Amino acid sequence: MLKDFLSIHDLSLYEFNQILDLTREIKENPKKFQDKLKNKILALIFEKPSLRTRVTFEVGMMELGGQAIYLGPADVQLGKRESVEDVGKNLERWVDGIMIRTFAHQTAVDLARSTSLPVINGLTDLLHPCQAMADFFTLKERKGGLSSLKLAYIGDGNNVCHSLLYASAKAGTKMAVATPQGYEPKSEIVKSAQEDGKGTGFSLTLSDDPTQAVSGADAVYTDVWASMGQEAEAAERAKIFARFQVNERLMSCAKKDAVFMHCLPAHRGEEVTSGVLDSSQSIVFDQAENRLHIQKVIMLLLMSKKEKHG
Repeated sequence: MLKDFLSIHDLSLYEFNQILDLTREIKENPKKFQDKLKNKILALIFEKPSLRTRVTFEVGMMELGGQAIYLGPADVQLGKRESVEDVGKNLERWVDGIMIRTFAHQTAVDLARSTSLPVINGLTDLLHPCQAMADFFTLKERKGGLSSLKLAYIGDGNNVCHSLLYASAKAGTKMAVATPQGYEPKSEIVKSAQEDGKGTGFSLTLSDDPTQAVSGADAVYTDVWASMGQEAEAAERAKIFARFQVNERLMSCAKKDAVFMHCLPAHRGEEVTSGVLDSSQSIVFDQAENRLHIQKVIMLLLMSKKEKHG
């Protein structure tokens, strides 16, 4: 296993599938793993607030027998009060791992480089790998295999979209992404996902046509139109993204047994209607629950052998 978990792109096919398989085991038999991280401590660095990320990492550490320490935006002030490298070297002396939820992806990369501790990416503006791993575990639970599926992503080509591309490439899932022009996923992410997907059965279509993307899909995924840090653009984005709303009409273009997915929090009446979010097709709370199980596995794989300094 890698030292850090920063991107699904970094995982081998074996590691990707290992995480999914072990997650099923840990979800079905949590007691078997309850002391696996006994006396281990995870530092949680939050530069962006979160419900799911904080609770799932804290509960996950408790359920594995360890503890988590929450460090909010005022506690650390990465790169302002203290350099990223110095923060990493300090934490190295006290804790066994770090989860970081931040803005610039480079901050997470720099932190991982500065310390021998395992660093887990809880979200950056570029990627959201824990979320995408939980999403693919949820899909596998619901649909069995992953390689025969079509996943339609509708909306902003953001960090969630990027990590879903990497997960689709590893899983051999077909992915159709529909975004307004100018809001496509980053070309370098698309390129590296296509490299990852060689030989897995992965295929990708990019368009600005939500109906075409959703046609024949097994799963329809969306996210907020304006992410944290983009609040000033929210009104303008609402106009640009209006025809990308996932509503009952759009869902009817997918397969009859298609599921609806969202990483939450959702803005009801914007990117998704309440009718879709609350429907029997929606598996959004299964996704949220599975963040706990997938992250327990990631922590277990990275932290179980790590020893602190001195």
